[in-house]
Amino acid sequence: MTVLVTGAAGLVGTHVLDALRARGERPRALVRAHSVGTVEAFGAEAVVGDVTDVSAWQRAATDVRAIIHAAALVASHDSLDEFTRVNVGGSRLALEAARRTGAHLIHISTVAVYGRAAVYKGGQQGVSEDYPFQPLPAQDFYASSKRAAEHLLQREAARGGVSVTAIRPNVIYGERDLLFTRRLIANLKRGFLPRVGPGTNHLSCVYAGNVAAAILAALDAPAKPGFRAYNVTRDASPLLTQREFFAAFAEALGRRPFRVRVPVPLIRIGVAVWSALMRLVMPGRYTALGNAAMSFILGENPYSVERIRTELGWTPPFDTRTAIRRAVAETKSPGSARA
Repeated sequence: MTVLVTGAAGLVGTHVLDALRARGERPRALVRAHSVGTVEAFGAEAVVGDVTDVSAWQRAATDVRAIIHAAALVASHDSLDEFTRVNVGGSRLALEAARRTGAHLIHISTVAVYGRAAVYKGGQQGVSEDYPFQPLPAQDFYASSKRAAEHLLQREAARGGVSVTAIRPNVIYGERDLLFTRRLIANLKRGFLPRVGPGTNHLSCVYAGNVAAAILAALDAPAKPGFRAYNVTRDASPLLTQREFFAAFAEALGRRPFRVRVPVPLIRIGVAVWSALMRLVMPGRYTALGNAAMSFILGENPYSVERIRTELGWTPPFDTRTAIRRAVAETKSPGSARA
């Protein structure tokens, strides 16, 4: 029996495929046609289809012992209906496939389900998996759809007959990341190294390879009926401060950028101005996300990983400096489309 991975051509998915290949497994990947070559390069058997298509699930989820559901709409300007169709609808079909086959469903969720800026008030290690969900802005379509997907999975798992594990990472960086990592590297290549505020906080982010290791820890653990969630929100020690994190990226790139200290009041003014401008285009949505970004860059990582350490024995295999070197090395490889 094999493991089925959705979203296998993405950031988390490719790291999962790589980790499975490293231990001699050949997983199956449910992907769209343009991603077949990517997943095959990582040693997976490709099944062409969409995660919102019932027939695709019927073709892909045969003779599987586990389903790793990483596919999701993350950063786009789509409507709430589209986020719901993909993120909730896809999760529903993943659950139905798991129930039909008896497979363990490992659902890749996000700490955004707790809320955005409000959780930083919990302080360092203050947000465990039992932390109460905070109100979400109506315009935060990604977080709303991922929370709805989790609620669906919890309700269905409570009916019995299926085992669901939810992995909740925070901001993920690493090779093949087209969002956070790519933008940070682009800014550093322009010659600027930002330091926002004192720079002594620890950013709320985690390396994709460490997320993949957590997913494999869940895969290897005995499947138990019901729903269980785990935060996966930090790298191996030593943990780097915001200032050290950005400097490590610059060092790995071989750059000596101009160091720019950005005062907190200036950031707050910038967020306010940017939000006011964006409200003219999409009322309300960007105000909440701008405040969340400010909390991320200035706040201490609030998420506890004690549960996954204790229950699944997860220890992140990569420290942050090693992870950054791996991420940057990909951008320097000949022919890289992401350099």
